[in-house]
Amino acid sequence: MSTMKERFAPEPERYEFSAAPMHQFELARRDFFKVLGAGIAVFVVAKDALPAQETAAGSRSFHNEELPKEITSWLHVGEDGVVTGFTGKAEMGQNIRTSISQTIADELRVPFESVRLVLADTTLTPFDAGTFGSRTTPTMTPQFRRVAEAARNLLIGVAAKEWNVAPEGLVAADAKVTDPTSKRSLSYAELARGKTLAQNLPAEDPITSASEWKIAGKPLPKVDGRAFVTGRHQYTSDIRLDGMLYGKVLRPPSFGATLTSYDDTAAKAMTGVTVVRDGDFIAVAAPSAHEAQKALDAIHTQWKEVPQVPSKEIFSHLKKNAEPSSNERFRRQKGSLEEGLAAAAHRVDATYNVAYIAHAPLEPRAAVAQWTDGKLTVWTGTQRPFANRDELASVFHIPESNVRVIVPDTGAAYGGKHTSDAAIEAARLARATGKPVKVVWTREEEFTWAYFRPAGVIEVSSGVTGDGKLTAWEFHNYHSGMSGIETPYDVANQLTQYHQVPLVLRSGSYRGLAATANHFARETHMDALARVAKMDSLEFRLKNLSDVRMRAVLEAAAESCGWPRKKTQEGQGFGLACGAEKGSYVATCAEVAVDRASGSVRVVRVVEAFECGAIVNPDGLRNQVVGAIIQGLGGALFEAVEFENGHIKNPHFSAYRVPRFRDVPEIEAVLLDRKDLPSAGAGETPIMTIAPAVGNALFDATGIRLNNLPLVPNGLRAA
Repeated sequence: MSTMKERFAPEPERYEFSAAPMHQFELARRDFFKVLGAGIAVFVVAKDALPAQETAAGSRSFHNEELPKEITSWLHVGEDGVVTGFTGKAEMGQNIRTSISQTIADELRVPFESVRLVLADTTLTPFDAGTFGSRTTPTMTPQFRRVAEAARNLLIGVAAKEWNVAPEGLVAADAKVTDPTSKRSLSYAELARGKTLAQNLPAEDPITSASEWKIAGKPLPKVDGRAFVTGRHQYTSDIRLDGMLYGKVLRPPSFGATLTSYDDTAAKAMTGVTVVRDGDFIAVAAPSAHEAQKALDAIHTQWKEVPQVPSKEIFSHLKKNAEPSSNERFRRQKGSLEEGLAAAAHRVDATYNVAYIAHAPLEPRAAVAQWTDGKLTVWTGTQRPFANRDELASVFHIPESNVRVIVPDTGAAYGGKHTSDAAIEAARLARATGKPVKVVWTREEEFTWAYFRPAGVIEVSSGVTGDGKLTAWEFHNYHSGMSGIETPYDVANQLTQYHQVPLVLRSGSYRGLAATANHFARETHMDALARVAKMDSLEFRLKNLSDVRMRAVLEAAAESCGWPRKKTQEGQGFGLACGAEKGSYVATCAEVAVDRASGSVRVVRVVEAFECGAIVNPDGLRNQVVGAIIQGLGGALFEAVEFENGHIKNPHFSAYRVPRFRDVPEIEAVLLDRKDLPSAGAGETPIMTIAPAVGNALFDATGIRLNNLPLVPNGLRAA
């Protein structure tokens, strides 16, 4: 099955990827049943085929080792009828715990309430490269269909043997197997009782199509939703272990600063305080967070700082320092740009700049670490538990089998929690003190020492005929990345190229990766082309689009927002944008209101049409789309990291503006359910088109073309 056998390679802009081993550590089959008890289980033999979670090969960021010969478990039906699924994916607020449980319940023919999931535990779950790239739904939905179908067939086989009948005539439904002829039935719990039976995973595709789903496809409530809204859920920062200490880490005053003087005498004299200095790592552990901070403040240091590029010069710096474009994997070309431009009646050239922005998750980085008999257990909010495990093993020079990483359901990540920073800090302190240690980053640390969405410069040259047909398209992205870089529009002559630039600030994944920057530049440019061609923005796009799925979301969004809208008051404007990425399609209509006297800009209404194949949970999907729109408003309007000489100048929410309640417009999410298509992910694509739609609406309202993100950080008068 092509979806499951795909070897997934990370995009080039995932700068934070340094190592992600392709090997595993799992329980042996006999140990598995010791942990979970007797029952029915489905396994896959890793030696014969790669586990059907994402693997990443062909990149220098990943090392290859021989896969283990042990057994990886995916599903267990217990003697009490409880069904347990296992996946290395992490729950970061995207509600995969609910949608995967729906899939299992649907295919196994059990009540939704009887399913539970074990997520992102490197000892219990199969290897996974990480929770990123909108890969959970397209990989895990078909995988668990195969797994649940295998378990269902195994249960039918057990019943057939019990009754001495052919399995073909038996029916599995409502967590039991029934013989229609004799009217006999046995529950799954009864069939599992006293058994330790296992079934290897077959290679066949799942047989239940989306049109036949009974539980999947329904808007079921979020699993454990009440625990999250009442505060009962335990995030990493809530974990308390017996004898636990609290850690604080000494940070340099700026990026690249080196320590020249150090005195920890006063800190070491404090009761219950341990000071650790190991290379460039200086930290303290104490019985409370307050005492740890007090001890950290008592360490006297002097630093040598170095001049660095400021944010006001970043775009010229990126352009000047681009590396030679010799790598062909960063270049796509067809036709002749010279011929295309010669055939054009109108030519538009423009440059677009995209600022660094921060992830600003609700839960900052946190980790709790505990050493027991030379083995390390870490609880932490990470998108890549197996990579964290491997890095911890490497840092502390212990076998990977001696490290366990557990990921509690985490308070957001948005691509910002791939690395092991807090886990390593907590583990170092725990090893030094001999006690469990918790490290929770402050908001200022999160804004300063986490990685950022990279800044970028994008240059576009294009040509169009008098009747609105694209003739030439040249697109260069400097530093931001390649995701979503290729145009979906029909143009015979085009060149697309990504140019790498050495890092200025620590950079990494952000929701949608570079697709947000590339869609902003492309869709803003398409609006400018429509203007010079004197065509309606929707008509112009449709004239240059043959992709039926893209046309469908455009037409759905336009219909719901009433495009083309007539202005009814001064300062009103309407904008449109569309795009596709990671197997899903999006189109956004935005309405803005501008007060030219005060310079204030308000997004009044957003209509977004989204299509990601067959919908597993409509409510969960709607939440993803609406959440992406609101988050995208920040990067569109005002979010930007300000820095100078290695100092972040706005490392607090009071200075770093994210969308607030008053910024949220009326939002309509139009979901296109394509039951004829496989389910794709929805975590990233919905954010891509909000910025260009708003920018195009601002042009419609004012006649001012804004080519930089954020669009109006200080209001329109200062834009």
